[in-house]
Amino acid sequence: MKHDHKDNIQRLKTIEGHIRGIQRMLENDQYCIDVIRQIQAVQAALNKISARILDGHLNTCLLGAIEGDDPQERTRVLTEITEVFETSNKI
Repeated sequence: MKHDHKDNIQRLKTIEGHIRGIQRMLENDQYCIDVIRQIQAVQAALNKISARILDGHLNTCLLGAIEGDDPQERTRVLTEITEVFETSNKI
C-alpha cells in the first residue's frame, strides 16, 4: 500500500542536519552534556517519526488485513507488529 511520506521525509532531512551539527560539535570538542542533549533530541525526533509511520500502518495495512478475508494476512501483519516491538525492546 502506497503512503504519503512527504512530511516524514522532510522531518528526516531536518534530523540529518541535526546529526551533522552533532558531528561538528564533536569535531569542535563541545561540552559532552550539550552533545548528549542534541543526541537525545534527535532520538526523540526519530521516535516521533516512527510513531507516525506506525500509526499510518495501523490505520491502513492492519485495518485492511483485519477487514479482509485472508486469515493468513491478518496473522502476518499482527506478527510483524509484534516482532517490531520485540526488536525495539532489545535495543
